[in-house]
Amino acid sequence: MPELGECYVYQKQTDWSLFQYGFAIPLQYQVVFSGIAHRFLQRGESKAIRVYLNGKRYDAKIKNLNIDERHKRQTDILQVRYTAGSDLAMALRSCFARSYQYLYSAKMQQSSGSKKHILVPEEYKEYLAIYTTVEDDSYVFEAILSDEVSALKQIVSGKQERTLETEFDFNDQDADAGIVTDQRIVKIRKLNRKIGENLKLLYGYRCQLCGQIIGEEFGSHIVEAHHIDYFVNSMNNDASNQMIVCPNHHSIIHDANPVFDRHRLIYLYANGFEQGLVLNKHL
Repeated sequence: MPELGECYVYQKQTDWSLFQYGFAIPLQYQVVFSGIAHRFLQRGESKAIRVYLNGKRYDAKIKNLNIDERHKRQTDILQVRYTAGSDLAMALRSCFARSYQYLYSAKMQQSSGSKKHILVPEEYKEYLAIYTTVEDDSYVFEAILSDEVSALKQIVSGKQERTLETEFDFNDQDADAGIVTDQRIVKIRKLNRKIGENLKLLYGYRCQLCGQIIGEEFGSHIVEAHHIDYFVNSMNNDASNQMIVCPNHHSIIHDANPVFDRHRLIYLYANGFEQGLVLNKHL
């Protein structure tokens, strides 16, 4: 298996399409990967790729869709495609047996021809993490299973969010105790870090609240990823639930615990102060 380039691409919750024919990857927030994709694949092109899941190689295709003005899409979208009878589709069904069986049963109960989206209950939710490798045409799929999510819920129960974020942000060699040593959640922790690292690149290491780069005069960039809905409660590490902030604003948020208004994209503090985002490319 090729060496990981350690670049997160996308976190995909399992759904019926994943088990049948593939999924789409929006490129607008995938800074490193979009550069690789545009080097490897021109608009409108499709190419064969290699996918590695649990150490085994599978064949698939990737296509870079053209910008479509009819649908008002301003950025490229990649499609990873395979057939329902392919080895990869069968391997994904086997790997994600719990969510697949739930979706299969729900699908069988739908009326013929129904295209209604099936909502998966929390206890059945599973996720596919996609990472690049040193080879442009090879990717690693990593499964995050429902029992691993359940284990993490038990581990983080009762923890302070700021403490958890600090533990999640450790480099692998930085700590020898606590949550980072629990092998049940290593994959989730790695994914969380990679999502945050991708967003830091997206904002050029600037704080979304003040626009500043902290430490630049010292040749350093100090910025942190913050979970808008605290991870200890939401278990949500999607990019849509992470914000890039400087250490000062991060500490203030956790101390004052303001409410984030997602519609207006502002923090509302108990003393009446309101603070909006000065930078936003993904929320």
